[in-house]
Amino acid sequence: MRTPVSVIPHEFTARSKNDYCNHLENTPEHTHRAAKNGMIRIEKNMQQHKNGDAPHQDAATAVSHFHTHSVPLDMEDIRRDWDKPISEAGLAAKTSVVVRVGALDLGAGTGSFRVREMMHRIAYPLGVHVRADVNLTDIEATCTDDANRITEVIDLPTTGVNTERIWLLEHYTDWFSVNLGLDSMYHRAGDVSEGVVQNLEQSDMSEVSAQLAKKLRAEKKAQKELSGEASDDPVLDALEAAEVTVPVSMVRAAAADITAEGSTDDELRSESEAALEEDREAKLLHDRLMQQRSGKHDFVETPDLDAAAAAAGGAGAGAGAGASASSAEDQNLNEFGTSMSAEALLGAKRRKTRAHKPLTGEYAEHFDHVGRCAGEGRKPITVRQAHERLDLIESRKPLYSPAFAGFASAVACASFVFLLGGGPYDMIGAFVGAGLGHWLRRKLFARHLNQFFVTFVCVALAALACTGTLRLIGLLDPIALTHDTAYIGAMLFVIPGFPLITGGLDMAKIDFPSGIQRVAYVLCIILMATLAGWGVAMIVHLNPTGFEPLGLNPWVNTGLRAVTAFLGVWGFSIMFNSPQRMCLVAATIGMITDTLRLTLVDFGVPAEAGAFIGALLAGLLAAGWRTAVHNGLLPPHLGYPRICLTVPSIVIMVPGLYMYRAMFYLGQFDTLHALDWAFRAFMVIICLPIGLVMARVITDKSWRYDV
Repeated sequence: MRTPVSVIPHEFTARSKNDYCNHLENTPEHTHRAAKNGMIRIEKNMQQHKNGDAPHQDAATAVSHFHTHSVPLDMEDIRRDWDKPISEAGLAAKTSVVVRVGALDLGAGTGSFRVREMMHRIAYPLGVHVRADVNLTDIEATCTDDANRITEVIDLPTTGVNTERIWLLEHYTDWFSVNLGLDSMYHRAGDVSEGVVQNLEQSDMSEVSAQLAKKLRAEKKAQKELSGEASDDPVLDALEAAEVTVPVSMVRAAAADITAEGSTDDELRSESEAALEEDREAKLLHDRLMQQRSGKHDFVETPDLDAAAAAAGGAGAGAGAGASASSAEDQNLNEFGTSMSAEALLGAKRRKTRAHKPLTGEYAEHFDHVGRCAGEGRKPITVRQAHERLDLIESRKPLYSPAFAGFASAVACASFVFLLGGGPYDMIGAFVGAGLGHWLRRKLFARHLNQFFVTFVCVALAALACTGTLRLIGLLDPIALTHDTAYIGAMLFVIPGFPLITGGLDMAKIDFPSGIQRVAYVLCIILMATLAGWGVAMIVHLNPTGFEPLGLNPWVNTGLRAVTAFLGVWGFSIMFNSPQRMCLVAATIGMITDTLRLTLVDFGVPAEAGAFIGALLAGLLAAGWRTAVHNGLLPPHLGYPRICLTVPSIVIMVPGLYMYRAMFYLGQFDTLHALDWAFRAFMVIICLPIGLVMARVITDKSWRYDV
């Protein structure tokens, strides 16, 4: 376990103090400004202790100042590798990136299984093996390479949901892997991921990814047109398939064989066309050589490619009467390529072989890929660049203002009330109460107040606002005074859907510590919300007996259910900080699944079975959407994490009404009805993650087997 160097002992000399100040001045300013200020305060406290007038709580204040809930980046073993390529850095610097990615993903509300997966995806290209224990608000990870081992522990002050961050971390992981010479995992278009990571300063990353995807499609279309014109050139196809790594003699022999074969298959091919193709080949290989010489591929070792390209370029120039060798520099490069002997090529191969030595031993499979090559045409990522990108992801502001988030909450809860059977007056009351409640919630969270306190206050405000609105309407229409159940719908914006679902998924992966912690957190939030609602009901003398049937035509009712389900999932997605495109995709899935669930319940299917079928269908649709994007059937910028699509689409199925009525009857000591509603809620709640788990087992091999 490493100890942060920012913790300064009370006994230190003036020399050590000066050394520490110099150490801080030589480190990145944005990382160590707090440490500098902390050292000044500690020095002041030490002087107070020396004079005998220091307050008793100074030590506690000093200790709390350094509790930063993060990896101490000012450690010497990280600072010395700050500007090194991360693949060449020490284990400490690599571990800092791996663990920080996991901490950011965990703080965004995703499950422990996904946090581990993300950490492994970052660690694998670095030759680091990770063993991590992930819980609700802390990570303990041990990182190992072929020689060393480091353990890092990170704890988060709180938990929350941020689907945009989950999505951006996927792009970050793919950008990281591609730049280190591996394939992307989450998104097929690596160029889009790189563009997203390089433009994190922008506020609307969804629009940035859309523009990048549009540009990528245009470039692919242009390349396809060009390749269609040159599709008759088998030499270029052969060179591209082999990545132009064969010796010159083999290239010439292959060209001769393919040309001869082509003349056999197509007798109409003329000598002039062959000469033009040969000249085009020489020009293309020469341009590729010039790109490498200019530094575009400066970190990719391809001495054989240089020799082959220069030799072929020289031959093509001779055949084309000097068409591709128009300058003295080109002639020198061609002479260099043609003058390379077989011994030189063999020496280059030996040097490349010595650069990567396959490891032996038990952990060879984990580290054998490290050092082969970086991504083609890309500059190596430094430790500084890796953390700077993570800084931008961590410091991104919410996509929506508190006012707009409050409006989305109002729309979601009003739609929720209709799906529960409420009428127009119930929807109006829930709209006003939920809007004000979530607006205040966002304001209080911005001040870092305790979650349980904020939940109690905001639910109480929402219930009072809903009841007050219906009382005002009752002055015009007395029927509104009878709608005593509407305030329950105004409380539903606090439903902890993300930890509820991810907790179930964690337990399905046999990760019981994390799953139990998430379920306990959910129960605490629900307890505070229901207690606040029950208190308001006792004060204003409410008696929630349920919603009166609306008596709508079945077809009209189904259509309204589809519309309100769409709006409800859209509102919850906004509350989870999803980009608008992600909101629309999740809303479409939620519209289909929740409408089907309610229709099945109308036909006599138990509510528990309906919840299971709805969650299963949501998981399958999200997996199908992701697969369609990965296979190129949909634009690459629409590739969103499955959990960001499934959870908002099924959170509207959570039986918030059941849970509140259980607490209401428990407050009246009516234990029989309380247990009845509690068990109904329990059965529906456990069916939702089970449905998602079954969808994952069907569509994901990593979930199908215990390995």
